[in-house]
Amino acid sequence: MRNSWVFGIVILFFSCKTGQSVVSGPESFAGYQEDLTSSLPDYPDYQQQLESLPPIQPEESARAIDSQLEALARVQYEKNTSEPYFNGFRVLVYSGLNRDEAFKTQEELAEAFPEISAEMQYEQPRYLLKVGRYGYKVEALKVLYEIKTIFPSARIIRDRIQRKDFTLPSQIDNAEGEN
Repeated sequence: MRNSWVFGIVILFFSCKTGQSVVSGPESFAGYQEDLTSSLPDYPDYQQQLESLPPIQPEESARAIDSQLEALARVQYEKNTSEPYFNGFRVLVYSGLNRDEAFKTQEELAEAFPEISAEMQYEQPRYLLKVGRYGYKVEALKVLYEIKTIFPSARIIRDRIQRKDFTLPSQIDNAEGEN
């Protein structure tokens, strides 16, 4: 047991010995150099790459892009107009379960704002009184602020709006198919 104590003290003595600093100061780094060129990737010269390319005609490239953009816009327009509904915004004036209250609110709205036409919808079990068809929320804000003077609970909601001029192909009168 006594040997283990002596052995522990000797180890403690040698481990606590302060050594001399390996770095003596900034002077020891004065001659330091490191070459990393062998590990860096090699990129071609940018100016040589530009000079090797054929010259681009700005008018031709702009027209090519314009025609591509026109084609994409045309495809997107046709896709959008073929849809019977679009995502838009409406002003919700009333939402509740009471039918009489819904119709009373519709009458009050017609008296206060005769230029605004409201649409009553019934989504079981509630009645909804909606105003307008807007593609962007900003468009609905003007009407919302006017309506809020009388109906403070009015708010803007997202809604699926049917296109005004949209008709399904089956709804179009076709004289050839009829007897």
